[in-house]
Amino acid sequence: MSKSFSSLGIHEDLQRSLTALNITVPTDIQEKVIPVILNTNKDVVAIAKTGTGKTAAFGLPLLQLIDINKNNIQAVILAPTRELGQQIYKNLEAFNTEKLKVSIAGLFGGIPIKPQIEKLKETTHIVIATPGRLADVIDRNAIDLKDVTYFVLDEADEMVSAHKEGVDTIIKALPKKRRTLLFTATLPGTIKQLVQNNLSKNQVTIEADMQTVGHQSIDHQYVVVEPIEKLNVLMHFLNSNEGKRGIIFCKTKAAVNKLAKNLAINKFSSGAIHGSLSQGIRDRIMGQFREGHINILVATDLAARGIDVKDLAFVINYHLPDTYDAYVHRSGRTARAGATGLALSIIQEDEVQDIPEFEEELGIAFTAFQKADAKSIEENNGLLWARKIFKTKPNRDIPEDFKAKVKTIFHHLTKEELVDKILSNYIAENNTIVEKQTVEKKKKKK
Repeated sequence: MSKSFSSLGIHEDLQRSLTALNITVPTDIQEKVIPVILNTNKDVVAIAKTGTGKTAAFGLPLLQLIDINKNNIQAVILAPTRELGQQIYKNLEAFNTEKLKVSIAGLFGGIPIKPQIEKLKETTHIVIATPGRLADVIDRNAIDLKDVTYFVLDEADEMVSAHKEGVDTIIKALPKKRRTLLFTATLPGTIKQLVQNNLSKNQVTIEADMQTVGHQSIDHQYVVVEPIEKLNVLMHFLNSNEGKRGIIFCKTKAAVNKLAKNLAINKFSSGAIHGSLSQGIRDRIMGQFREGHINILVATDLAARGIDVKDLAFVINYHLPDTYDAYVHRSGRTARAGATGLALSIIQEDEVQDIPEFEEELGIAFTAFQKADAKSIEENNGLLWARKIFKTKPNRDIPEDFKAKVKTIFHHLTKEELVDKILSNYIAENNTIVEKQTVEKKKKKK
């Protein structure tokens, strides 16, 4: 039977904030972590998948433990990406109350650093930051961390792989006498080393109940394709699931850009994010995705951290990730808050051998996704072609006399006859292209 936040020791002011946010029942990780943070002095290693309520697990007790009568920074929370850091900031501000009056500051890259430093001159109790920006502020001697009591590493497995240098700089600036609360979805060797080197021996390891969260509600599937048909198979899937929302993961920024361009050309409601885009563009795209103005997000692994969007029906691996940890984080974007979701990997023949290894390592089972046949793909491409025509904006610069000549050619045709002729022309041209591709393919094999 689930406990209440009251029984975990969360006081009434925070409970009222949670009620206003329609949060009434603690998740498994919250039940296990909150009492340990509130009632002991131990360091914490918490292992929990994405979407399990980790932010509240450390955010609520921290807000409660902050001494607002002191003006110093008492807690530092690190996140691997700006998006995740901003999400944590928004969540803690939502939990915060007028009575608590905990002052929270954000230090994130991609936006001017000077206003952030100016903010630190005011009373600040909690700093939420990305490693690079906080390390920069430390190098400028613009922040005082000597009295920090709590140090939180969220998504620590990603942090140590992508931001080790920044994390090392920050740890050196923190007092040795502190509590470290480390949250991770996986426990690779790098995390074990971090725990051994930087956490006290007086620590507790907590693991969320994986039977009720994580992979249980995710349907893991894969489909095997030839390289030449990969995009067509993806577009058939997206068109068949029109109106549903999801994220497509690619390995590289270049692959994200290329796929996003193809989806845009074919008039899919989509956007793209990766680390080389400016913060303004990333914020705009993420805002459109969160608000439902676009349905599909194409992203790299790191850029997608911190995406906590409800009702994502699917996650697509356009390329299988290089690590098992990355697969955990990708698939965890769907099936959040008790919902179900699909994680579909579009793979080539030489990647099929990797599937059993993912199954064994992660304790999951894949099923084969039924690939659309050639006729269905052809029809889908025809529909996409028709949609492109429908969504094309009229060119007002076309001379009227030229338009009149074209209309004269078509004027005796009915709408049905015109559609028949346009379709016949499309199919004939498409068949010619396919024949050329087949000939080229045979030449390459020779």
